[in-house]
Amino acid sequence: MNIVAKVALPLGLATVSSCLLAAAVEAADPEAIAAAVDAAFEPLLAEHGVPGIAVAVTVDGERHFFSYGLASRESGAPVTQDTLFEIGSISKTFTATLGAYAQELGRMSIEDHPSAYMPELADSPIDEATLLNLATYTAGGLPLQFPNGVVGTSAGALDYFTQWRPDAAPGEQRRYSNPSIGLFGYLAALAMEEDFAELMEGEIFPKLGLEKSYIRVPEAAMADYAWGYNRDDQPARVNFGLFGAEAYGVKATAADMIRFVEANIAPETLEPEMQRAVEATHVGYFEVGEMVQGLGWEQYPYPVTLERLLAGNSATMAMEPNAASALTPPRVPEGPTLFNKTGSTNGFGAYVAFVPEEGIGVVMLANRNFPIPARVTAAHAVLEALAE
Repeated sequence: MNIVAKVALPLGLATVSSCLLAAAVEAADPEAIAAAVDAAFEPLLAEHGVPGIAVAVTVDGERHFFSYGLASRESGAPVTQDTLFEIGSISKTFTATLGAYAQELGRMSIEDHPSAYMPELADSPIDEATLLNLATYTAGGLPLQFPNGVVGTSAGALDYFTQWRPDAAPGEQRRYSNPSIGLFGYLAALAMEEDFAELMEGEIFPKLGLEKSYIRVPEAAMADYAWGYNRDDQPARVNFGLFGAEAYGVKATAADMIRFVEANIAPETLEPEMQRAVEATHVGYFEVGEMVQGLGWEQYPYPVTLERLLAGNSATMAMEPNAASALTPPRVPEGPTLFNKTGSTNGFGAYVAFVPEEGIGVVMLANRNFPIPARVTAAHAVLEALAE
């Protein structure tokens, strides 16, 4: 077995409510959890050539950590719960939390239009969309990435967005897009009158109880920063493009990511404004196939079949426009709901899923961008075992 560390830690002051503590008692047995995680995740190293994987599980307020393989092939450093990984597009859930937090503070509204914070966008087609449309990829057809040649500055963004022309009216289609959520995060930072990275590192991460999460990894933490491995099996780390910090820029440990999951499972443990911000990211705004799109998180009624979860995380959902149906009023989950998000950079792959009503969640961080269906399948198997 290629496991470096397995520990279970109490949630401490951030305890979940008594109704969650009553759930999944048998699944909370450490040996049963270890068996489920080992069976689901350990084979992925050999199957997909993954150098290292960190897995964190939370069950009824207890954290369990599992570490496999290497953070760096060159140095031989093992993966631990404190290894920093690039989490790719899971960063979008933090960007959404920032926007919801800014709204809770009265600094912005997701019903506003971009020109409320960037007047230069007035009378341009992008200003027909709302900030909600930007956050849910329903602005009218913004692409997955900025086109080649777009200058990576705010001036380049302004030039691109003033010239962009939509394929559909706002709210008619969901087209997963870094420029869309990137602009949302940029405008949220403008509304807060502070730099995006400064806000995340100085306010959002600390208020969520995260101790080793960064947009910009400081020198003191570089020794913990894993090397990712690209398609050519060469060491790689992310280089930011335009709005990269907002769309895919977070680096975090398994220990911090499971704390983030627990904050989403039990937001009442947070300060009031942050509690309401986290709860706001759980509201569903658009139905897209069998998936509901909220702010950052994608959600499904629970229990959910593996087939439905795979469809919601498919290449078709990520790479193509999909018809969207607005939920009016927006849907506050009324029953058990699974929230999830994938993330990738050139050298890293990640997945997070949790069910607040069951008090269960799983985080997987890897230093290779291996296929999403394998990540989802492994996490689904663990969640199924935890809920038994």
